Amino acid sequence: MPLEINSQSASSPSKEIIFALASGGGALRQPIAVMRVSGKNAGIVLEKLAGPLPKPRMASLRLLAHRGEKLDQALVIWMPGPNSYTGEDSFELHLHGASAVIEGVGEALSDLGARPAEAGEFTKRALHNGKMDLLQAEAICDLVEAESSAQRRQALGQVEGGLSRLSQNWQMQMTKLLARLEAQADFPEDTEDDISENPLLKEIQALYQEIQSHLSSHSGEILREGLTIVLAGAPNAGKSSLLNALAEREAAIVAPIAGTTRDAISLDWTLNGVKTKLVDTAGLRETEDLIEKEGVKRAKNWLQQADVILYLIAPRETAPNLSEFPKEAIFIPVYSKSDLHQGELPENAISLSVKSPEGLKPLKNKLEEIILKLCGKKPGNVATLTRPRHRHALTKASEHLEMASDESLMMELRTEEMRLALQEMGRLSGKIGGRLDPEKILDQIFSEFCIGK
Repeated sequence: MPLEINSQSASSPSKEIIFALASGGGALRQPIAVMRVSGKNAGIVLEKLAGPLPKPRMASLRLLAHRGEKLDQALVIWMPGPNSYTGEDSFELHLHGASAVIEGVGEALSDLGARPAEAGEFTKRALHNGKMDLLQAEAICDLVEAESSAQRRQALGQVEGGLSRLSQNWQMQMTKLLARLEAQADFPEDTEDDISENPLLKEIQALYQEIQSHLSSHSGEILREGLTIVLAGAPNAGKSSLLNALAEREAAIVAPIAGTTRDAISLDWTLNGVKTKLVDTAGLRETEDLIEKEGVKRAKNWLQQADVILYLIAPRETAPNLSEFPKEAIFIPVYSKSDLHQGELPENAISLSVKSPEGLKPLKNKLEEIILKLCGKKPGNVATLTRPRHRHALTKASEHLEMASDESLMMELRTEEMRLALQEMGRLSGKIGGRLDPEKILDQIFSEFCIGK
């Protein structure tokens, strides 16, 4: 019979015992698989599997067994709450990575009253138990998925509370401003007759400007999502050759026949620690060929998604009309086959050859300049917004601050705008008035997590 340890109502999910693989398992067999378990009475489950509880946070080699059957020899780490990742009683089982071992231990845990964890449930419990705020929880997911050194630095900085401290500072300033606004409303005789000279109003305006400076930067989102660099141009301009040269492998077919590339080819590429997506597209031209026409359509779709457009121009071709391309993207004319070009290049244009690594230097230098401009000198080292949710919450808070700084606004309305700004700022860290944001919002966020986090 399973232990009666998960009989709590659905409204108290953190009291249930959950388990999941934190590593190992899956199609790729690994020598070690780490099983995480957390919840009230988790210690009872561990005792049933491995005997007396080991010393907290010290690895202990134990024989795991259930109903008289030996399951594995494993390292066991017991972490009683609140000094654990989730804030609950937790333990880890470092198992041999065989699927039979993992399945056997999972079945034993289920038989003892635990249940498989949902995506992100361990981190969600850590959030509910005050071990971290929502900004840090999101960064855990980003850290697990980091593919570049800049992404790693940015996520780790957010896990350590960089953006949280910035958010808390703004909330503290707004709270103090709100308290002073309410005091001025209660004691209007102590308020400056000339509202424009009111120091409180100037402080609101200064806070608004500070937040606007953070909203003006998109470096965090660019680092998290990566830059999309699209190679475009007429057929046979050298796009596929450039893709292969940058990737340092034969990723795309190269042939002297115009229209060889029919569909977009994308690959991941890292420059200066920043993740990018390189996209080779079909040559842009009018055509009656149905397959090529579809390729041109897809190329134009990629151009709409581009952060940077490298438009390749072959010898004796002219630069395109820029009005045909998205204004938001950085447009760089690239004159390919530099050994065949004659005359001076237009401003901001680059000439290159893919025949040697030296021939790519002008382009790589230009892309490094763009990364420096978009992401700063040390990408990932500065606390910044990293998700659309962050930008939305901060934008709404900024709008209310702007209203609160309006000199013509009545004091009661100014106070209400400041209260609304503070509420929106609370959404950034996941709390409104000290309470967690509605559960359905948290469910959406944590659905992005892997099961073992």
